[in-house]
Amino acid sequence: MRKKLFDIIEVISEENKASDIYDGVMLFVIVISLVPLAFKSTNTAFEVIDLVSTVIFMVDYILRFITADLKLKIKAPAAFFIYPFTPMAVIDLLAILPFFSFLNDGFRLLKILRLTRTFRVFRAAKMLRYSKNLMILVNVLKREHKALTAVATLACAYIMLSALVIFNVEPDSFGNFFDAVYWATVSLTTVGYGDIYPTTTLGRVVTMLSSLFGIAIIALPSGIITGGYLNELNNMNHTDSESTQKNLPDNTTLR
Repeated sequence: MRKKLFDIIEVISEENKASDIYDGVMLFVIVISLVPLAFKSTNTAFEVIDLVSTVIFMVDYILRFITADLKLKIKAPAAFFIYPFTPMAVIDLLAILPFFSFLNDGFRLLKILRLTRTFRVFRAAKMLRYSKNLMILVNVLKREHKALTAVATLACAYIMLSALVIFNVEPDSFGNFFDAVYWATVSLTTVGYGDIYPTTTLGRVVTMLSSLFGIAIIALPSGIITGGYLNELNNMNHTDSESTQKNLPDNTTLR
């Protein structure tokens, strides 16, 4: 019984229709549960949505807890102690906790639970588990983490260098070094808020050079992620093709 539950709540096979339905329902519940966050006021409909979605999340959490040994592939006693501290289990728990903030109406000592209302945004993170497209993106980030880390290091080094240069070239326009770092970050991303800007000719030259190099640095992660995403899709299609050929009879060929 637990094995059947595990096969449904976890993506074991592309051909598992029950798992696909479960993932679709959970994605729908997650999206609906986020609707009240778009409004400052609340009403009965929002309270019902919060109640129903929380109950579903609790059931999902319980099902995943009782199949933790199958997920973690370790013996039952240890798995049940380790699972609550895994990243996705923590996100699941944080998505449930805000509902219990109703207790603060009756117990002053529990007013601290009002802070858990901010944890509702973690419900969006639960979509990582149910969305295949998001899982592809996560896999891309894992595979390309070295290249992305190198680009992030380059960007941080460039920000610090630009900040040092502009802070010494035009000290009157920047109250402290943090203002220079803020300006360098804005210039690197080519956002250009205009709240802090150089006023001298040399400072403007530095700004132009910073913006030009910033465009090149910002374009790097986009290319890395796009290339990795395409490779991941090609690998998935190749795997599906091989799986289809294996399932065909020996005397059958694909045209």
